[in-house]
Amino acid sequence: MLRQQDVGHRIVVRRVVGERAGRPLFSDALGELVELTGTHLTLATAQGRLRVALDEVHRAKRVPATRRPTAAAVVELELAADEAWPAAVRGRLGGWLLRSAEGWSGRANSALPVGDPDRPLPEAVDAVLRWYADLGQPAMVNTPLPLATPVGAELDARGWTARPLVLVQTASLAAPLPAPPLAADTPLVELATAPSEDWLAIAADRKGGLPDSARHVLTAVGRVRFAQVYADGRLLATGRGTITGQGRWLGLSLIEVVPEARRRGLARRVVGALADWARAEGATRAFLQVEQRNPAAVALYRGLGFTTHHTYLTRVAPPA
Repeated sequence: MLRQQDVGHRIVVRRVVGERAGRPLFSDALGELVELTGTHLTLATAQGRLRVALDEVHRAKRVPATRRPTAAAVVELELAADEAWPAAVRGRLGGWLLRSAEGWSGRANSALPVGDPDRPLPEAVDAVLRWYADLGQPAMVNTPLPLATPVGAELDARGWTARPLVLVQTASLAAPLPAPPLAADTPLVELATAPSEDWLAIAADRKGGLPDSARHVLTAVGRVRFAQVYADGRLLATGRGTITGQGRWLGLSLIEVVPEARRRGLARRVVGALADWARAEGATRAFLQVEQRNPAAVALYRGLGFTTHHTYLTRVAPPA
């Protein structure tokens, strides 16, 4: 029988869907278990969410984890994510990307080693150090795992440290993402093509400032929407959505709810509104990045059907 520790894992469920000639008819469903209560279970399947009464379940079991994504799939998603969070200053080292945005966010201020640097690995790391030193910044490298494992080994040997592990999670946009029931007094989510000053203030508070390069990161994307939820003239929740990767990927970022408005389902509504916009624009998948050490956010996104595609570490060079 399923237990709460099975939530977040892929399971297969055989359920009774009818009867013929006095014998039960069964149907199988495969997906991620996103909710388990005393009466129902909910699966995130390829066709959308499926809610099943426990008294209809004939058999259910966890299935082995699927194989890791291919290197090509990791590269595709990392490039879509880079396009969704564009650094103001950019360079190349063969296939590697070099990025700087006045130190605002690790993603926009780190090298991305997703190709051939056109030189031996030790020389490539030396070149990264020089590029960032010329900008007066500490060198950082974003290492998608397991793709960049050899890069990580070279950085380990040089004494580079690591920031907390980040989960790169994805979900299908084939069906609307689940949302809590809409109460009569629930404020609506508005989508704007440019961030308001209130929106930018929340982003600045979360990220510790907002230099000019940060505004470039936020707005220099062809297809972008800024979600906002107001009540009584005050901004309660924000989010940002981009469509990149040749129109396939919705990128979600800066999903934020002010402390006094939390636990009201506003973050789910922000994500749902951005997903609806992206689906109407032709996007088929969504991605986001969340630190593994943030259990509340991880649980929120798991409940929306997101699963981990791959992970990455932001590596930081030791002081010169």
